[in-house]
Amino acid sequence: MKNKNFNLTFKGNAINTGSMRNDIDVIFESMDERFQLATDEGAFHGGKGTAPPPLALFTASLCGCVMTQIKAFGKKLNIQVNEIKIDATMEWNGNITDEGPYLAECKGYNLDIDIISNETLDRKKKLLNAAIKGCFIEASLKPGLVKHRLKNKDNWISV
Repeated sequence: MKNKNFNLTFKGNAINTGSMRNDIDVIFESMDERFQLATDEGAFHGGKGTAPPPLALFTASLCGCVMTQIKAFGKKLNIQVNEIKIDATMEWNGNITDEGPYLAECKGYNLDIDIISNETLDRKKKLLNAAIKGCFIEASLKPGLVKHRLKNKDNWISV
């Protein structure tokens, strides 16, 4: 079988209009789809709680990506999946320093996954391993993939 590659491109246009609320238009260019999302923080961070905080959306994204791949790859591998349940624990630390407000540190993500099916444990493992390898969110967690640029007048500089 010949390998078939494909590209996925998402673009985001985000604006903060005051307080801690951010309105984001996400364009899924590869599928010609557009989504309007928002994030906000609670009072602790100076927000008004009008939308989920970014870490809530991140948690939902990781769980949703793994579940989507389990369902999709179950069909491709002919492994029956009735239902999927994930209990996720996402942990971060905020380390207060003398130089700034705090530094973010990721302690880790734990996903307890229940693939509800009559399939054997070996087939469920095969499916889960395939789903993990196919999850774009998990692939995005590799260090060094996020690159930042800062606008300086009419130019962009790498930070």
